[in-house]
Amino acid sequence: MERVIVDTSAIYALLDRSDNYHQQAVAALKELSTKKVSVVVTNFIVAECYTLLASRLSPEIARSWLKGLCWPVERVTEDDEKRAREILFTYPDKSFSYTDATTFAVMERLEITCAFTFDQHFTQFGLAPYKTQA
Repeated sequence: MERVIVDTSAIYALLDRSDNYHQQAVAALKELSTKKVSVVVTNFIVAECYTLLASRLSPEIARSWLKGLCWPVERVTEDDEKRAREILFTYPDKSFSYTDATTFAVMERLEITCAFTFDQHFTQFGLAPYKTQA
């Protein structure tokens, strides 16, 4: 079964109706569900998402999202963090966040090549963003 990692940018776009990518995110999630694609998030994405939702939308929305989270959460390992540091030092011209770099490392480890994201850093690193067929 195909697996796709879900990034903070996609989760935020799904929950914030005023986000520029909201409609695109909703369509992509529907398509992923229809295709029975397995989606996964990392524990670092969960932490980043909760903080972003609480600060930009509201703590109640963040708690509600966390309570309803039903996607599998892949834990970032110590080796993933070592790889993330390598990525950050290898690409000093990029503004990858630490969470981005750990996500890239997890994707490498799990052999996931596609991310449900609106963050250009994934493309800069050579990973494909999920594109809807519509």
